[in-house]
Amino acid sequence: MNNNNKQRSLSSIETNGVEQIPDHERDARPSDLFRLIFGGANTFATAVLGSFPVLFGLSFQAGVWAIVLGVVLGALILAPMGLFGPLNGTNNAVSSGAHFGVHGRIVGSFLSLLTAIAFFSLSVWSSGDALVGGAKRLIGLPETDLTLGLAYGLFAILVLTVCIYGFRFMLWVNRIAVWAASALFLLGIFAFAPTFDSQFAGTVAMGQAGFWAAFIGAALVAMSNPISFGAFLGDWSRYIPRETPKGRIMLAVIAAQIATLIPFLFGLATATIVAIKAPDYIAANNYVGGLLAVSPSWFFLPVCLIAVIGGMSTGTTSLYGTGLDMSSVFPRVLSRVKATLLIGVMSIAFIFIGRFAANLVQSVSTFAVLIITCTTPWMVIMIIGLLVRRGFYCPDDLQVFTRGEKGGRYWFTHGWNWRGLGAWIPSALVGLCFVNLPGQFVGPLGNLAGGIDISLPVTLGLASVVYLTLLSLFPEPATVFGPSDPRSKGTDSLGKPAIRQAA
Repeated sequence: MNNNNKQRSLSSIETNGVEQIPDHERDARPSDLFRLIFGGANTFATAVLGSFPVLFGLSFQAGVWAIVLGVVLGALILAPMGLFGPLNGTNNAVSSGAHFGVHGRIVGSFLSLLTAIAFFSLSVWSSGDALVGGAKRLIGLPETDLTLGLAYGLFAILVLTVCIYGFRFMLWVNRIAVWAASALFLLGIFAFAPTFDSQFAGTVAMGQAGFWAAFIGAALVAMSNPISFGAFLGDWSRYIPRETPKGRIMLAVIAAQIATLIPFLFGLATATIVAIKAPDYIAANNYVGGLLAVSPSWFFLPVCLIAVIGGMSTGTTSLYGTGLDMSSVFPRVLSRVKATLLIGVMSIAFIFIGRFAANLVQSVSTFAVLIITCTTPWMVIMIIGLLVRRGFYCPDDLQVFTRGEKGGRYWFTHGWNWRGLGAWIPSALVGLCFVNLPGQFVGPLGNLAGGIDISLPVTLGLASVVYLTLLSLFPEPATVFGPSDPRSKGTDSLGKPAIRQAA
């Protein structure tokens, strides 16, 4: 694939794939990473997640604490995932080859594909529903399958176009989205302040049966939002210079997630109003419909604008990375543009079939939670590997699979590192067993904690313990460590590995 991307205007299509971005082209800043992360989450989809504490029966105050807890914990886990892009100049799935093997990195590619399709679909559906619903109240547009289909198609095509043009066009869109969507959400303070009651009690108070199950469940839902970005951060941070201080990069990731409290708390506050004034919508888990039902008429236009802006930013951050990654899985067949187009067309087909033919909207929401459960241990293994290797990577050896070669530091056993895989597989499976989504999916062990969903804590802890144990019992080859690391003793000054051969 062509790795020359000197044309940097917005009208030029990005030609860089997953090969290491040359140093002279890395001119992005941590603030750009902030905008992409925050822009991708500053949407109705996040507001819907913010309504979950009310759906679970919590009070407004308990809901605030659950959301803040989930977002902060998720942000702290996510932050180190932003370091792999600057270190290796490629996306996180390719970087994962250092810990899963150059063939084992397809685990990350597969997870990012499923995550992107799920969240792209949810973004298009929620934004399309909000746009058509707002237009119905604003100008009397009928809410039919035709108008909904046109809204979904409009979002999907716009998102696909931005993704094809690539990183710089996507960055420009998110620069607008961050400020515009934030201003519109803050405008909602004036729209709903007269009817908002901060003393909303909910149906489950502290001390009552089921409170902690609801509280932890709401916190885990909020935590799933930052975790969902884990596979994608390298897609955007690979344009950041490698000498950029690591603290600044992680701070940008954490700050972006803290900023998502704007749509989260908007969703929570408005959900309490819906619960009081239009409780049937809460009973039906239809937050967007309830929001439109209780909104003052002058706020319908901002609702439509949030739907358009938010749908664009969330969709692009999901779809762009998947197209980039699929081009690396089939490097001899698909360029980044071709892979993005292929995945985009498949996703659009899924959106229409899932919405109108199979009614999969709620099923995809459940599927997204299950994907997060599988992605979390993958992230933990990556972060532990980063610490164990003391940040040392050989970016050139990570590209062995992309170039169709064999060998290198990360070849391990025929391209597979069973230490990483041996920790991820059982951790993901056990985590799925502990999922408890009442009415949607309850794993075989889902009721073991009194109805509390502890899937994420279980999979986080198990992945950490198993991976560290395997690294201790079966030390990795000395060549994967830096030349200054005592574990690389016996290699030359470069820690030179086996010679690569053409496949």
